[in-house]
Amino acid sequence: MLNFISSIGRLSIRFLEETGNILLLLCFTLKQMVIPPYEIKNTLKQMLEIGVKSLPVVLITAVFTGMVLALQTYTGFKRFGAEAFVGTVVALSMTREMGPVITGLIVTGRAGASMAAELGTMRVTEQIDALETLATNPVKYLVVPRFISGVIMMPALTVLADIIGIIGGYLITVGLYGASSTVYWKKTWDYLETEDIYNGIIKAAFFGASITLISCYKGFYTTGGAEGVGKATTGAVVISFMTILISNYFLAAWLYK
Repeated sequence: MLNFISSIGRLSIRFLEETGNILLLLCFTLKQMVIPPYEIKNTLKQMLEIGVKSLPVVLITAVFTGMVLALQTYTGFKRFGAEAFVGTVVALSMTREMGPVITGLIVTGRAGASMAAELGTMRVTEQIDALETLATNPVKYLVVPRFISGVIMMPALTVLADIIGIIGGYLITVGLYGASSTVYWKKTWDYLETEDIYNGIIKAAFFGASITLISCYKGFYTTGGAEGVGKATTGAVVISFMTILISNYFLAAWLYK
């Protein structure tokens, strides 16, 4: 029993310590963002890595998510004659929840893992130490461009995922089940409000900030050589996944109250 309580205590202390360190990294990153010189070229490079290279996976996942939403919703709603509202359900589901969450999970798996591995390798090979020796601030050079890129590219990817998901729902509802195209689009726009889209974008920006901060933190403070890089990458993905799924509940409760 004492060992169990001791384990819980150690986990709680480690959780609080890691959370505090990530918040400190956030404060330092925000401070460095406003101090010139600005790493514009590096930021554009990270936007390419995080946003453009994640786009094919995001679009493929989004279209099939919209299709399966329409598939399940149509067969369920048909039981009580409400097939006309399939477009409404697909649009609200994509813009409010599925778009930002699925995009966040994909960006974590592709770009977040890559960030943690890249920075972790730089740390264990002492490249980050070399930057400090050359009087280059490693947070400004390595973390700030990734943070800005995550906050900008996640909402952009989410908007595209929303659009493609709604089109996926259209393909199933109209193409497979033969429903009216006019009714699908009318019901989609009748009940979709700008607030639904804006709130989804706010969630996506928060997820983008979380993914980049956690991934950079795990990579930046990697120890233990190649094995440590592997642990840092795994830790970045697991913590980012949990952060997205847990924070999604609280953001939804706050934004849609």
